[in-house]
Amino acid sequence: MVSIYKDQRVGVFVDVQNMYYSAKNIYNTKVDFEGLLKKAKQNRKIIRAIAYAIESETPDEENFFDILESIGYEVKKKKLKTYYGGAKKGDWDMGIAIDALKISNKLDVICLVTGDGDFTHLVNHLQAGGCRVEVMAFEQSAAKELKEAANNFIDMSEDQDAFLM
Repeated sequence: MVSIYKDQRVGVFVDVQNMYYSAKNIYNTKVDFEGLLKKAKQNRKIIRAIAYAIESETPDEENFFDILESIGYEVKKKKLKTYYGGAKKGDWDMGIAIDALKISNKLDVICLVTGDGDFTHLVNHLQAGGCRVEVMAFEQSAAKELKEAANNFIDMSEDQDAFLM
């Protein structure tokens, strides 16, 4: 049983691209980022909620970022990099890790919203520092080692009405 206390201070760190592509590839729909934030909060106090996004210059992108901010997220954006030869890359793994480490001493719970197994070492480090770490992701796209490392894994597939548009 997971212990949820109303005085817990929570930080929510959302890997927007990971969630976007997971929902698109598994369900052919979009994530409800407002519902996601409500589920992450669970009667607790949100200290920071940060959405990490890649700017790809697609139509309605700025509108999407504005909506995230109106819901209550701080939006951090990074431009999509195009490398010689045409390869494209954009991720926030280091930024998410650094931000989580920087503010972990002000939080009781860190909620990582990603299925990326690269975050397993971060989870272990945050736990060693005294933080409880929750991971929210879709079961089908979440790395086994990340799910096992978390204090609590919230499978977004189990409550699609809350997490999907």
